[in-house]
Parts: sequence; C-alpha cells; structure tokens
Amino acid sequence: MRAGARSGITGLSRRDVLRSCVLAAFAVPLSACREGYDDSPDPLSALVAAARTDAESARTITGSGAEIATAVAEVRAAHAHALQREVTRANRPPAASPQLTPVTDLASLGARLRTAAERALTLMRTAPAHRAGLLGSVAAGCASAQALDDALGDVSKPTFDPPKPSGELADDVVGALQQALASEHAALWVYELVTAFLPETFDDSIGAAIDEHRGRKDTATRLISDSGMMPVLAEPAYQPPKPVTDDVSAMAAVVSAEGDAATTWRGVLARTSDATLRSYAADALRASAVHTTHWRAEAGMSPAAVALPGTPA
Repeated sequence: MRAGARSGITGLSRRDVLRSCVLAAFAVPLSACREGYDDSPDPLSALVAAARTDAESARTITGSGAEIATAVAEVRAAHAHALQREVTRANRPPAASPQLTPVTDLASLGARLRTAAERALTLMRTAPAHRAGLLGSVAAGCASAQALDDALGDVSKPTFDPPKPSGELADDVVGALQQALASEHAALWVYELVTAFLPETFDDSIGAAIDEHRGRKDTATRLISDSGMMPVLAEPAYQPPKPVTDDVSAMAAVVSAEGDAATTWRGVLARTSDATLRSYAADALRASAVHTTHWRAEAGMSPAAVALPGTPA
C-alpha cells in the first residue's frame, strides 16, 4: 500500500499507525517510572514550615534576648533551606503544617526548638538513610541553638542507650563505625591535652566530656568487634589544626575534635537502618553539637551555634 494511503479496514493512514506505535513505546517506560513514586504527603514539608515560622518568630523578639533570638533565627532558617532542598528533590505532595505555640520570649522559643528536635528525631527513626542523616543534623542543630543561653531552657540530655542491632551490620556501617571510633580516640587525646592549657574552672566540663567520649569509644569498639572486625587503634598522638599553645588554641582544638566526632557519627546515622544504632548515633551527634556550642561560645567564635552539625562541607 502506498505511503500515506488510507486502510479500507481501519480508516487509519500508515503515518497514524506508526505514530501510535511510537507513542505506545514511550508510554510503557513512562508508566513504569511512576510505579516506584511515593505520592504520600511528605512529612519534611511540615518541618520546613515549622522552621520558617520559628525563624520569623525569633526575629520578632526584642530587648535583651534579641541577639540570642537572632542567632536561633539563623539556625532555623538554615534548617528550612536544607529541608526544602530535600522536599523539592522528592517532589511529593505537602503534609499539613503543624500547629505551633506562639513565641513571645526566649523561653517559648526554646520550647519550639525542643519540639522541632523531637519531630526530627521521630521521623529519623524510619526515614531512608539519606534523610536520616539530614534529620539527625537538624535535631542536633536545634540542640546546638538551645545551648546558646539558659533562658532557652534545658537541652534534653542524650540517653546513650546501648545499641543492639537486630542483624549483621553491613560493611559500610562497620566502616562508618571505624571512622567514629577513630574520632573518639582523637577527641579523648585532645581533651587530655587541653587540660594543661585551660584553667581549673573547666575541669568538671572536661571530665564529663571525657567520660562521655570514653563511653562512645567503648560502644563503637564493641559493635565493630561483634561484627568480626578489628577495631581501629588509637594513634600515639594527633595533630590539631593549629598548635596548642594557650587557652584560645586549646578551645579551638576541642571545637575541631567535637566537629570531627559529629561528622563521623552522622556518617553512621546515614548508613544504618537499625533503629537502636540510629538512636545512639543521633545521641552522639547531638551531644557533640552541644559541646561545640559551649566551646565556641567560650572561645568567642561566631556563630557559636552550628546549624547542621556533622554535615560535610
């Protein structure tokens, strides 16, 4: 039959038939792409809305608390930006915005930070790995901001419940734990070093931090050994970013060590799906974030609070 002629049976031209075949060929892969698409409301969109509202509310605080409130606003604005990137990437329908208590002062702003941290940690427990790391950093950032001033209320203390993995840990999880263990060895060495350069008034906080890092070291060692691997050993000495010669450089060394620990524990968080190990890694991340805020404030570093602790640069 001549090209372009009509078929007596169907009334379609050859061109019509070819066009329909091409469209049918494209329809299969396009529909297949939709099969794995999650069209449920994205809970992170509610966190974005809360972070933006917190930032806006913090900026309305005036008077003696204005400077702290502005610092909190910057942290929550950074959270909104980071969370929105993930929401945009996932391209899911938005979830309902949460009902939030009004902010009138630093105390009520601190309550909003606690709520934001709790919501992030709740979602983190069952989130995909890449989201778990982000949510852990958001929760840690809320704790970091709340540690700026006593008027924001007490920061929730991590429980450090011993993780009990339900199955064999994957190689990448064990590798992340090895990095976390190495950072704990380094943190312990740094804390011991700086005691020679800091006044006795810091002894209690240094002692508490050493006990905490020693516990985290022991936990990482146990998990790695239980996986049948040899835990990384401590180095004889470590090289701080800059030589430690006085109290300012000593504080800077601690800030660096806590930042490294936060980064490695976020690495664990972003690789494991085990709920107990995620909770422990999130506790370690938040604890290092709070320590970092305190030491940055003591050293006069600005900003004192870190918005997304553990996030790779």
